[in-house]
Amino acid sequence: MSGLGISPEWLWLIGGVVLLIAELIAPGFFLIFIGGAAVVTGLAALLLPLSLPLQLAIFAVLAFLAARIGGRRAYSMRYDHSPDPYLNDRARRLLGRVVVATQPIDSNGGRVRVGDGEWSARGGPAAIGDRVRIVDFEGNCLKVEPEHLLPPA
Repeated sequence: MSGLGISPEWLWLIGGVVLLIAELIAPGFFLIFIGGAAVVTGLAALLLPLSLPLQLAIFAVLAFLAARIGGRRAYSMRYDHSPDPYLNDRARRLLGRVVVATQPIDSNGGRVRVGDGEWSARGGPAAIGDRVRIVDFEGNCLKVEPEHLLPPA
C-alpha cells in the first residue's frame, strides 16, 4: 500500500465514509454495517500501532458482528405488521357484516347496500329490505345468507 501515498489508516476511514454515503444514496441496511466497521478499524489503526493483517482481522470481526447484531435489530423493526391482516382486502374485511338487500337476492344474483355503496350478491333468498350476513365472496360478488333474528324473550 506504500504505492498509494496514503497510509492504511486513512484508507479505512475514507473507505468507511464512502460506504456510509453509498448507504445514504441506495439504502438497504447493509453497507452501513461494513462502513461502520471500516471507520472503527481506521480509528483504531490511527490510535494504536496495528499491522495491516491485524487491521484486516479487526475489520472482519467488526463487520461480522455489526451485520449480525445490527442487522438483526434493523431488519426486525423494518416491517410494520398491521393488527388488521385484511387492511387492503376490502371484500375480505366485509366477511361477517350484516347488510341490507336493495334488490331481491337469490342464487342467481341481487344487490346489497354496504356502507354508502352497493355490491352484487348471491345466496339468500332475501327480499328488498331484509338483513343478510356476508359469508363469502367470489371476485366482486358477495355470498350472503339470511340473518336470522332471535325470537323475543
